[in-house]
Amino acid sequence: MRALRYHGPYDVRLEHDIPEPECRPHQVKIKPSWCGICGSDVHAYMSPTAIPFKETPHPLTGETWPVTLGHEFSGDVVEVGSQAIGSLSVGDRVVVQPTLCCEQCIPCRGGAENCCTSFGFLGLMGGGGGLSDFVTVDSQYVFKLPDNVPSDIGALVEPFAVAWHAVSQANISAHNDVVIMGAGPIGLAALKCIKLRQPRNIIVVDITPERRRLAEMFGATVTLDPREEDVVARCKELCDGVGPAIAMDCAGVASSIRSAIQAARPRGRVVNVALWDEAVPFQFNDLLHGEKTITGSCSYSRDDFENVIRAIGDGSINVDNMITRKTTMTRVVEDGFQALLQEKEKHVKILIDARLP
Repeated sequence: MRALRYHGPYDVRLEHDIPEPECRPHQVKIKPSWCGICGSDVHAYMSPTAIPFKETPHPLTGETWPVTLGHEFSGDVVEVGSQAIGSLSVGDRVVVQPTLCCEQCIPCRGGAENCCTSFGFLGLMGGGGGLSDFVTVDSQYVFKLPDNVPSDIGALVEPFAVAWHAVSQANISAHNDVVIMGAGPIGLAALKCIKLRQPRNIIVVDITPERRRLAEMFGATVTLDPREEDVVARCKELCDGVGPAIAMDCAGVASSIRSAIQAARPRGRVVNVALWDEAVPFQFNDLLHGEKTITGSCSYSRDDFENVIRAIGDGSINVDNMITRKTTMTRVVEDGFQALLQEKEKHVKILIDARLP
């Protein structure tokens, strides 16, 4: 079968001789239909440390490079294992939660599989992926799509689950003020999820005019260009002179996390959603004074997936305007990775049609 395989930085190959996976009793076999390109995929494309398994196997999959890519995907069920849980049937349109976890460590036993000590992602760290003709997945991580949700929209459930989990971590109440640092795919998804909490103000900070325009279209109260304005001062001015109750960092640059911490009001909460390539210095006194708290938000849970599917299905969240390009498996590098590196201001979510030759 075909599979898009990661062999190392800037070395992604569409191979045609990969063995088709066998569906084990607890698994479901899926033919992927649509698959999104994530910021994690782009990091992996550029960096040898994003998928750090060149020689040492991942503890759960036992795989090293090359690995099949694709963790934001929907598809059609083609086989159901004899011990699969749930009510899945051949022909169901589904979306996959690409969680890899041991189910044995203390976080897993406590229901926090996203904090597993061996945590990983299907489609990044082995086990197959959505950029292939077939993939097998543990049935507990496969969710049916509602009839009114197309499969291309289904491929957006995974990134929205990241945002949903982060917003849940933020404990946003009605009439809170919120600032989001970064209007990339996760920042914009977080904006849409935050809108459901009925905040007073949502301030979005981004250097890109097109992404600020999208943030305004998606419901931001105010957008700021950090190159032109003092973000901390403006946040305080817009939020009772003390700043927003919640600051979310979705940008992953040193200036953004510093501004998020400094902008948050006393007793405010800072939620870090971004992935970081390097250590970032910041002044702990900015947390100490005002007794602010900072928390990380990693991945998602089954509940997050189910909540996102429900919100998309009932129309609470409209996600179709997040898709800015569709392309094919043979054009992933040119129309996907390179586009997100060289023209990222033009794109939010690029989808790959995994069904086309």
